[in-house]
Amino acid sequence: MSSQTQSSFDGIMLAPFGALGIRVTDDAITEVCFLPPGTVAHASVHPLALEAQRQLDAYLHDPQHRFDLPLHPAGSAFQQRVWAAISAIPCGQVRAYGHLAETLGSAARAVGQACGANPYPIIVPCHRVVAQHALGGFAHSRGGFLLDTKAWLIQHERRR
Repeated sequence: MSSQTQSSFDGIMLAPFGALGIRVTDDAITEVCFLPPGTVAHASVHPLALEAQRQLDAYLHDPQHRFDLPLHPAGSAFQQRVWAAISAIPCGQVRAYGHLAETLGSAARAVGQACGANPYPIIVPCHRVVAQHALGGFAHSRGGFLLDTKAWLIQHERRR
């Protein structure tokens, strides 16, 4: 990762699957990004980024951790409905895109697109939404470290 990319985050913390980049305003989290293995940590001096790192670290140690972070309003009305439905999936459980789509009166592909557009992964646990008989995609990706990250997160929650 280039130093320019690294400096675009208010903080970068290491995780078992790679790293998490955090962006904030003075009063809200604007984005959490999955970063590939080998990414270098970048300590934050911003109080909200530090709190986000603390809470994300708490989740990585205990998937039952409940987040209490201010999130910057984002997404369309439909995306917000999908993210609310995702947030209601209990830790350690998954739901199929199709099942979630049925409950929202939508299509599985639209739910998948909303999942991929989630700016707050882990906090809004889009990893809990899977394909009918497979993991499905993750963060608009069908392979690589992002799919490995999704598998890790699901296993992490099931171990507890």
